Amino acid sequence: MKEMEKENEIEIQESPLRPIFCLKRKVDMKPFDEIYDCFILDFDPGEPLHSISNLSLSTDDELSIVAERGQVACRDYPHPRHLCLKYPFEKTPHENYCHLCYCYACDTVAPCLYWTDPKSAHCNATEQIDAWKSERKLRKIESPIHN
Repeated sequence: MKEMEKENEIEIQESPLRPIFCLKRKVDMKPFDEIYDCFILDFDPGEPLHSISNLSLSTDDELSIVAERGQVACRDYPHPRHLCLKYPFEKTPHENYCHLCYCYACDTVAPCLYWTDPKSAHCNATEQIDAWKSERKLRKIESPIHN
């Protein structure tokens, strides 16, 4: 009987039951990380800051973005059209562009002369396609003024 009591006692002492916390905000993470071994994150801790700016477009009454820090290269600086954050290349018409977009093929401010040309349509230019890389190199050789 004493053996059973000891076994039960051991089981009680090593009980895995602990409080489970679900963190909603990244700012809450540090204090919990110092105290607890395990907790649930209800957010992606590696999520880049620019995705927070997308939340500011939300119509949710319970959520408000009041500030944002830092700059994002593909949003705040000139960038080729296919890397534009305002008009994601895979989700929006390629003809769309923001005031910081430039033509990947011509290396000029968007829209270029060939932006919506039926034959070449530079709005579709991307570094992922070898033909566009060749077009870009050829244009740099032909027009050394842009270098």
